[in-house]
Amino acid sequence: MSGAQERGARGFPAFAARRGGRARGQSFWARAWAEAVEDVWPEEEPLKKGRSFARTGRIGPITVSPGRVAAEVYGGEETYTTVLTLQELDADEWDLLWERTADRPAETEAVLAGELPEDLLEAAEDARVRLLPGYGDLDADCDCDTLGHPCPHATALCYQVSWLLETDPWLLALIRGRDAEEAVEELKSVLLLRAMTATADDSDDGDDSGDDYDDVEDADAVGEPGGEEPYAAQREAYARPAVPLPALPPLPEKPASRDEPVTGIEADPLDRLVADAAQRARDLLAYVCGLGAAPPPPLDEWQDTVRLAATHPDPRVPERLRGHCARPAELDRAVAAWRTGGRAALEVLEHPWTPSGLQIARARTELAAGWEGDELPAITVDANHWTLTGRGMQLRQGRDGRWYPYRERAGTWWPAGPPAGDVAEALAELLQTH
Repeated sequence: MSGAQERGARGFPAFAARRGGRARGQSFWARAWAEAVEDVWPEEEPLKKGRSFARTGRIGPITVSPGRVAAEVYGGEETYTTVLTLQELDADEWDLLWERTADRPAETEAVLAGELPEDLLEAAEDARVRLLPGYGDLDADCDCDTLGHPCPHATALCYQVSWLLETDPWLLALIRGRDAEEAVEELKSVLLLRAMTATADDSDDGDDSGDDYDDVEDADAVGEPGGEEPYAAQREAYARPAVPLPALPPLPEKPASRDEPVTGIEADPLDRLVADAAQRARDLLAYVCGLGAAPPPPLDEWQDTVRLAATHPDPRVPERLRGHCARPAELDRAVAAWRTGGRAALEVLEHPWTPSGLQIARARTELAAGWEGDELPAITVDANHWTLTGRGMQLRQGRDGRWYPYRERAGTWWPAGPPAGDVAEALAELLQTH
């Protein structure tokens, strides 16, 4: 792999085999990617074979880097290397895209908050910059002996890229040559330059002090009255000899090393609490300055206890918190939920709710439409809980529109993995890991 391709490369684990479910990703950017690929390669047969192959679990880990997506593909007894290439945008094209984005306040705010808004595609079109694959732009190479181009391995990899875009749409920018951090910094530079330019323009329009200064300098140069007096003190100050700086004070003595926590409490949480407070202060400051979205409301005592137990690197912390919290018997299950989806997953665990009839009907329709091949398993719906009858598995619909998998353990439902945005894919994944 060349140095350019190694820059910013990210690796992703292989997708497990999927029984049923859509082959195309369902988020905006995932659908847009899949539709663009199908426009570039309109032959239905390789696309159909690619959709089928994408669900077999025979594509290995995927590497995404600027201008390149690659994976090992297992075809029977042979292993092939499949590579997708896409032209990177040059620096001028990125600059033009961020100029167009800066003209759109809503899109600018979203990008600064770390999101890739849907309307960024319109900004790209205004700038005549191509984010999605186009004719003469997307190419594929595979060392299989399949006749025709593209081969099913390449189209299958394209469909799996749409799955990656469902969870991280910034991968599209990475393929075009910028990771999320670089993109945000470049947009900030455009905004800063605009602000500086506007300030300079305002100063030129409303302040003639610079001209007055020049007039005074000219008068001083020819010895006219009034020219020398205003600057005599400055000249005298600059003519004085430099005064040496005072000596540096001695360094403080190195403190004695501490083996005990600062507070004397085992598994001292102060460092984590200070970091959390600093992060929240940063988010609030960014929001006040217009550089980010409003941060979520503070956690209550129980939520913060669960968060600390789920995220603190010291394994002794959960046990200590269990001995001092109000709901010790519920802590382990709450921690399991937090680790799958944070605050939203804890909400799904602890607060059932009843979706509207329209939401339930839409979910049933999506499930039926997305389930290919095998007959749907029997499902019992109770409020936002969709239980696979007699199989000890359940999906819970969150208020955020995502689906959270659960499994039954000794008569209690436990979180079983991260949420999915599509009910058919969430069900297929739950059945696959059974």
